[in-house]
Amino acid sequence: MGGRSRDRDRRPARRAPSREPKRRLLVVCEGKRTEPEYLRGYLAAHRGSAVEVVIHPERGDPKKVVEMAKDAHTKAKKLAKQQHDPFLAYDQVWCVFDRDDHEHFDDAIQMAQANDLQLAVSNPCFELWLLLHLRESPGERHRDDLRALLRKDHLPGYDKRVRFSDLAAGVKDAIARAERLAQDAERLGDDPHKNPTTGVFRLLRAIGCE
Repeated sequence: MGGRSRDRDRRPARRAPSREPKRRLLVVCEGKRTEPEYLRGYLAAHRGSAVEVVIHPERGDPKKVVEMAKDAHTKAKKLAKQQHDPFLAYDQVWCVFDRDDHEHFDDAIQMAQANDLQLAVSNPCFELWLLLHLRESPGERHRDDLRALLRKDHLPGYDKRVRFSDLAAGVKDAIARAERLAQDAERLGDDPHKNPTTGVFRLLRAIGCE
């Protein structure tokens, strides 16, 4: 009996459960209110990747958003190398901006693709993504029409401020609807950022909460 007791004592201790480190994402937004408010509300309601949301100080030029994202990506990689800590680098860097009528839109897309940056572009505007939480796409519309639809039928008083709680129940629907719009554009061979499309569903999937 004493031998069996000693054998039990020699069993290796149970290993403590190990956790994979969270993926680190940086999201650079053009919009100062709607996009960051939505994303921070989403992140507060979910637990997924380690996500940092920043706002470009100037509005109206997506190319500057991409430049800011590129610089942050480069600095983080440099710091990770200096500190011998790969977790200081970002796993992905995302640029969030609208099509609108931006003069340097195509330049911004090309720069992002050339620098391994991810894109969450909405055409005509981020309000399309919000609307997809609540209904199917209304088709090609001007940004003013989409904002009017939100105010009239879904979010009375909408003025570019958004509470994630008002939209939380429709996240999965929005992802499915936005993906169908992207698939339609791809099937037709059109511009992947055509009106109406939004790439925000890809960002949410990258965050990893859905």
